[in-house]
Amino acid sequence: MKIGNVTIDNYVVAAPMAGVTDLPFRLLLKEQGAGLVCSEMVSAKAIYYNNKNTEALMAMDERERPFSLQLFGSDPALMADMAKKIEDRPFDILDINMGCPVPKVVNNGEGSALMKQPLLAGKIIEAMAKATTKPVTVKIRKGFDDTCINAPEMAHIAQESGAAAVAVHGRTREQYYHGRADWEIIRQVKERVSIPVIGNGDIDSPEAAKAIMAQTGCDGIMIGRGLQGNPWLISQILHGTPKPDISEIVAMILRHARMQIEMSGEYLGIRQMRKHVAWYTVGYPGSSKLRGMVNQVESYAALEELLKGYEAGGMGR
Repeated sequence: MKIGNVTIDNYVVAAPMAGVTDLPFRLLLKEQGAGLVCSEMVSAKAIYYNNKNTEALMAMDERERPFSLQLFGSDPALMADMAKKIEDRPFDILDINMGCPVPKVVNNGEGSALMKQPLLAGKIIEAMAKATTKPVTVKIRKGFDDTCINAPEMAHIAQESGAAAVAVHGRTREQYYHGRADWEIIRQVKERVSIPVIGNGDIDSPEAAKAIMAQTGCDGIMIGRGLQGNPWLISQILHGTPKPDISEIVAMILRHARMQIEMSGEYLGIRQMRKHVAWYTVGYPGSSKLRGMVNQVESYAALEELLKGYEAGGMGR
């Protein structure tokens, strides 16, 4: 798959997820074969105000490339200026978030609120595409709500405004992540535009990956929540690798924890790992008890001891 002048080795894209796809997790996803990884979403206003937390969100590693940096905002001039300001950073693709359903983003007229303002969305895309030499892509939803289902129109506007690709989540903003994703709307988008279309929503197995490609004709797939606690899903889709056993899962959690600590320090890194441990172990015997105990853990040594005990068959395993 080619996005602008950037070649993606395969069709699997790891979705940007706030609080999840930080640098350590993206490196794990890349190791599993992700063709493209994306940053957590970054506020254009925060870049403008030189917010120190934003610097950490934009941190990347050469091993991640090709790498997509995602911005959100609603002011075309500011978005374009920030695209210029970060132009020299080593990312490959600049993505615009027009799909985030979170109230504090939507209430600012940003994220999926832009699904209700197609003309403004077009102005943002055009301004950013003119401001940077890097390909600009857009992440959209099916629509804002059942009265505003306009993904094909939005994708067409994105293409005409200079976007190099569009990713489509098959749910409206009002659905958040509930109900089933509508893949039919992705097929309609694919029929409407000639730029690459990346399908997103409910891709949680190799079978689902095959099915969405067949049903929609999309050029690539974007996986979000399906990767939480399961980076192996990418290699399962691409190479048919088997599901990991409990020892592989424990080894991955501990490695992930070491990478998290290297980035954030032990105090914060261990706390950031708590949600990941819950995701990695969900559905396994004794996992709810393990989650409760992980939330009390404050050091790598204690985490390792707890997980090794779990691996050996403790906690009801």
